[in-house]
Amino acid sequence: MKPIIALAVVFAAALCSPLRGAPAAAAPKALVGAHAHNDYYHKRPLHDALERGFTSIEADVFLVNGKLLVGHYAHELRPERSLESLYLEPLRKHIEANSGRVYNGDERLTLLVDFKTEGPAAYAALAKLLEKYDGDFFEKRDGKLKPRAVEVIVTGNRPIDAIAQDKTRRAAVDGRLADLDRETPQDLLPLVSESWTSHFKWRGKGPMPEDERKRLRDIVDRVHKQGRRLRFWATPDAAAVWKELQAAGVDVIGADDLESLQRFLAK
Repeated sequence: MKPIIALAVVFAAALCSPLRGAPAAAAPKALVGAHAHNDYYHKRPLHDALERGFTSIEADVFLVNGKLLVGHYAHELRPERSLESLYLEPLRKHIEANSGRVYNGDERLTLLVDFKTEGPAAYAALAKLLEKYDGDFFEKRDGKLKPRAVEVIVTGNRPIDAIAQDKTRRAAVDGRLADLDRETPQDLLPLVSESWTSHFKWRGKGPMPEDERKRLRDIVDRVHKQGRRLRFWATPDAAAVWKELQAAGVDVIGADDLESLQRFLAK
């Protein structure tokens, strides 16, 4: 075989080889209740949490020139680090490679999108963006859009009225305890989030005070009576705190230290 022909054959084989590009990861086993706080700070946003089975992932976004960019502070923003490039497109590829699922069961992934800029404009950009993911994240049933593999929930600067009035909405709202008095539909407000430090002084050192333990259970009961899930932010990454949250029935437990929370919940 002539050298030029041989080189062409080798090149063509390389293009067809399964080694070209990384293969899609298999669907992980879901770790129900595990939440990756500020997920974009990890070495591999989305993927580090997903491979550990985390069923809730949080991304903070700023609306910049019509594009939702990911970061906690404005100085961290980069055009290439968008909500779509870091989360939505990789999720689409993962779902398509795993028969329409995120996990190896039927559990959905909650993608918590935290608006750091003015809510209505950010939601308009998000709503337009999510249209591209019908069929992957959502499905139409009886004329209504319903989450399938991914549940998108807006937190931070939440434009509740704009989301509620959107007849083709593809996102829900992250509530607060004050929202429970407004008779908001459960499908619009499936999750309630509160600051741990606003309700509790205990940080995991020594036993939890009984009055705070009772307060925690009262909050859980109040949220669960309306059929909603509960999460706290700003909880210490400490097994003692996670144990109390779990014992009280808190549905979503967040952490920055993914490995430690995974070990704790896997027990």
